[in-house]
Amino acid sequence: MRDVKIYLWQVRTGAIGGLDCWPSCGQPALNGDGHHAVYVVTPRPPASNQRVEFQDVFTGAKETIAEFDHRRPSRPSLSGDSRHVAYQDGEAGDVFVRDRVEGVTHGTVEGPAKEATLVQLSEDGGKVVYRSGPDTHVYDVRSGTTQLVPDVRDVAIDPTGRYLVYAPNDAADPDQPSLTLRDLSTSTDEVVSRQPASAGVDAVSAHDADVVFTSAADDTNGAPDVFVRRFH
Repeated sequence: MRDVKIYLWQVRTGAIGGLDCWPSCGQPALNGDGHHAVYVVTPRPPASNQRVEFQDVFTGAKETIAEFDHRRPSRPSLSGDSRHVAYQDGEAGDVFVRDRVEGVTHGTVEGPAKEATLVQLSEDGGKVVYRSGPDTHVYDVRSGTTQLVPDVRDVAIDPTGRYLVYAPNDAADPDQPSLTLRDLSTSTDEVVSRQPASAGVDAVSAHDADVVFTSAADDTNGAPDVFVRRFH
């Protein structure tokens, strides 16, 4: 296994710097202002463990969030204020949320006798999106309640935790939109695209719920194009 470093590029200045993590790091995520990062550290063989680590990009101060005795993906996700870190135990299929201020770990958020895969923590730290079986779930960190969105594949949640972009489990179903936006406060849906399309984490903006996605439908230049769907 080769050593892998994580580098940060500052758009405003063009400066490039590396995170102080060793010997091999991956699965990085930044908070909203780029001052803090979470990532996974994997020691060299024969060790087979990993740890989820938090780091202040400017001071280099570190904090261990979790440790596992396997190498399955942990997929850490960091809130905008750096208070909450969501991550998964990829081997057990469990999702957790660490409150760094209170020093408390919540989970498993999916409950007993279930397996789950973490998708994203909202920027405000209030909602955790995860997938369990064929369904999408949105866990409210503050209330401890979970909202079910059945038989869909979640894609992204907006920074406020109100809007969820999802796709059908069966992408070949002609009767289903390729991307849909759900208002979690009203359980109402709006179609983002009926043409074949895809989107990623952070695809939906706050408040106005603009959605950015790619599609090669009706393409004339031989490559997928990027679109923005505006709802308000």
